[in-house]
Amino acid sequence: MEIGGWADEGFGGVADVFRENFDVFGELGTAVSVRAGGRPVVELWGGVADERSGRPWDQETVVPVFSCAKGLVSICAHLLAQQGRLDLDAPVAAYWPEFAAEGKERIITRMVLGHRAGVPVLDRTVSFGEITEWTPVVRAIEEQRPLWEPGEAYEYHGHVFGFLVGEVIRRITGLTPGRFFREAVGGPLGLRAWIGLPAAERGKLARLVEAEGRPAGDPQSLLMRIVTMNGALVFPGLEEPHGFNDPELLGTELPGAGAVASASGLAALYGAAVTGLDGGPRLLSEETLTDAVREVSAGPTWQGYDLGQRWGSGFLLDSGRPRPMLGGRSFGNDGAGGQFAFGDDEFGVGFAYVANRMIGHGDDRANRLITALRGSLKT
Repeated sequence: MEIGGWADEGFGGVADVFRENFDVFGELGTAVSVRAGGRPVVELWGGVADERSGRPWDQETVVPVFSCAKGLVSICAHLLAQQGRLDLDAPVAAYWPEFAAEGKERIITRMVLGHRAGVPVLDRTVSFGEITEWTPVVRAIEEQRPLWEPGEAYEYHGHVFGFLVGEVIRRITGLTPGRFFREAVGGPLGLRAWIGLPAAERGKLARLVEAEGRPAGDPQSLLMRIVTMNGALVFPGLEEPHGFNDPELLGTELPGAGAVASASGLAALYGAAVTGLDGGPRLLSEETLTDAVREVSAGPTWQGYDLGQRWGSGFLLDSGRPRPMLGGRSFGNDGAGGQFAFGDDEFGVGFAYVANRMIGHGDDRANRLITALRGSLKT
């Protein structure tokens, strides 16, 4: 397999694992990027972006990164908090008065960021067309009654996370979260990362492929209702209308799970957050990140599942498994099928791994790269 890019001296172990992953896991197309001290130290890519045409993966290739979108939205929320425009511990209704209906008056933004708000899924089924309009989803959230007393339990909030935090961002800035991210962060930093892929970028889009034997899931289960918005979105079923290979879906603002990015774009985002890029100012201060990495949720979920995850305010935290990072200052988000990106200001690192062959439970591709990165940072 031809590999493009480079790894700086001392990071050869990451390059070795990147190559091995093609043999061990049958990678189709993939990329890994690492920023250290604000500069790129690993930029590797290889394989096929679209197996139908054989188009090769290159540094510019972007791919759906699913819930890595929550990292983009959360960074925006913390940026607004840092600017004094958003109090994460104030009621959401202080910014969005209509949200207080149906017993939600005590919900604060931090509860949403920590998946504790009690609204992981909506009772009302909104159509795909309504999702693209934004406002119908906002109205459905306003009408929703929490499934549990807010703050007393946690359950992954899936798409609702993005729309709920996104509407808070819109109420403060006048911009939907995808537009705010591009205007405040992505555009100024030149990041190849979007919530709502521009049509001009479709030629650089990798096409997702499901690994053989990946289970479809029960469409009536709470988990599938969470990840498909009650069936309005298709997952799995990548090739179907409103599946995650559908350009119409990828062009829509789905701030909970619909980001599209390159590995270098995500790594640079987290690198900017923790150190700044190429000598520039850091995006989030040490104080802001200390607040972000304080544990908000851990242990069994409201449904009783314990996946070994720990959550800060909007981010996964280091917990050994299933997503080991570098330590107590690490924060990030993963995405369906193996995508993963995180930052750590103690080590001054931004990391991202993306791929187009989706693997489910037991996917160790990113973990192996992070283990190699940890070894490189110790030498």
